[in-house]
Amino acid sequence: MASLKISVGDTLPKGTFGTVPFTEELADHSACGIPTNLSTDSWKGKKVVLFSVPGAFTPTCHINHLPPYLAQYNEFKAKGVDVIAVIAANDPFVLSGWGRVEGLTDKIITLSDPNAAWSGGLGLSVDLSERGFGIRTARYAMIIDDLVIKYIGVEPGPGVTVSGADAVLAKL
Repeated sequence: MASLKISVGDTLPKGTFGTVPFTEELADHSACGIPTNLSTDSWKGKKVVLFSVPGAFTPTCHINHLPPYLAQYNEFKAKGVDVIAVIAANDPFVLSGWGRVEGLTDKIITLSDPNAAWSGGLGLSVDLSERGFGIRTARYAMIIDDLVIKYIGVEPGPGVTVSGADAVLAKL
């Protein structure tokens, strides 16, 4: 992983991500949806929890990282969180499919960061080429309040600790 280029107290660098907003017609998996763009500008005046996974449907991400965020959704909302989003280097269709399989509906937004371009600009990408995965988003989490970074937790190695739902809830 590259060296971190942001810190607590910084304004979140602007980013635009592909996403497929959840609609009821996507619930039965018979439609793919149409990707739209979401800009971090839409988070102005909001409290946002953004967490990153190296890839949808990969074991740690699919079993240990994403599900606790969904299971504790109401706790995040009770602490004033307006938006919960997960970001990965996968394309918007894969992330939409993963979100539907996981039952995210409109609770957690899936954001596509192709080639980890935005994350990499923050020093938050990881080269998994030796596994055939290419450049991916690192495993991290942020609390963002009115576009200011209030917490950033970057995993120092395999597993989910500082970027997990429990760790982030404790920082809110």
